[in-house]
Amino acid sequence: MSNVSDKITLEQLTKLVMQQAEEKGFGTKPEEINVAEKIALIQSEVSEAYDAYRQKNINGKDGFAEEMGDVIQRVLHLCGVLGVNVEEAVLEKLDYNKARAWDWDKLNEKHS
Repeated sequence: MSNVSDKITLEQLTKLVMQQAEEKGFGTKPEEINVAEKIALIQSEVSEAYDAYRQKNINGKDGFAEEMGDVIQRVLHLCGVLGVNVEEAVLEKLDYNKARAWDWDKLNEKHS
């Protein structure tokens, strides 16, 4: 595990991701990236996480936890490049969902 504090905000994490992106040449401005490619790479990491989960590899090398870390890092990178405040967006969505109702009978998924 890195030497980063256990208590870190999404904004701080985004800054760390963007710092690494600059150091590694991953692009830090919209004109330096291909948004469609970045979204596809996020999807590929989600698929890898799903496969790791199916194989019951939760915390191992290339495991679910590692792949979800990749997902979050790629999302924060893309949002950082585009100037999206992820922390604010998540809080707004949580607030919106408080009053939102789902018609579970129309959905083909499990729920509690």
